[in-house]
Amino acid sequence: MDLHNIQTIIRPTTRQSIPPPRPGAALIAGGTWMFSEPQPGTHTLIDLTTLAWPALEPMPDGLRIAATCTIAQLEAFEPPPAWRAAPLITGCCNALLGSFKIWNRATVGGNVCLALPAAPMLALTVALDGTALVWTAAGERTVPMAHFATGAQQTTLQPGDILRAIDLPAAALRRRTALRQASLSALGRSAALLVGTWDDRSFGLTITASTTHPLHTAWPGRPSPATLDAHIDGIPPAAWYDDVHGTPSWRRHMTRRLAHELLAEAA
Repeated sequence: MDLHNIQTIIRPTTRQSIPPPRPGAALIAGGTWMFSEPQPGTHTLIDLTTLAWPALEPMPDGLRIAATCTIAQLEAFEPPPAWRAAPLITGCCNALLGSFKIWNRATVGGNVCLALPAAPMLALTVALDGTALVWTAAGERTVPMAHFATGAQQTTLQPGDILRAIDLPAAALRRRTALRQASLSALGRSAALLVGTWDDRSFGLTITASTTHPLHTAWPGRPSPATLDAHIDGIPPAAWYDDVHGTPSWRRHMTRRLAHELLAEAA
């Protein structure tokens, strides 16, 4: 979609050249959501891709994913053999339904910051114990990805904050993982997107899409099916998401079913 109200495009190359926040100015990376609908209150775009951050930085203690890393770049990443969570990366990329054009423009940071309940990059980074590195006006801060999104299209970001990167620890990348997804149609938006992670000592469950924001819980060992049911029953009614892609009661039912599938696979 053409945005006829845009008057200025700023392409910073250093952190110092990023202008301070002001009404009508918007940060973009891929811009796939920005250009998908009218933006009547926006007159300035600040393109973060010109900062030229490395898309992916494997390190001994984990993986740094730049906010400007595209879905295509992430999906093409070949991790070390010890990182057994690699299939989860591919699975979450595939959960973002879109053409190759979208994959080559949409970014991890954009998907996370938009914070739609069905955002698969939230599911990925929460399940793998990710930490967000956020640039602030006063310096920088870190936020556990489990606390980054607080509701549907709501995050902990404040005016002037910029998501720089998401760090995934090597310990989480070495765990076994499984993904389950449900939607009302074969190519529909996720109505429930769950991730299980486990090793010899623990089992983690991340619930997204069916709830307004990601819910992550870890148990020592393996929880019993009854414990799993009690956990899902304890989710507040207001936390179940309600839109055209699924009613709260159906989402809760599918969440329970998929969670038990993940637990059985871990066993």
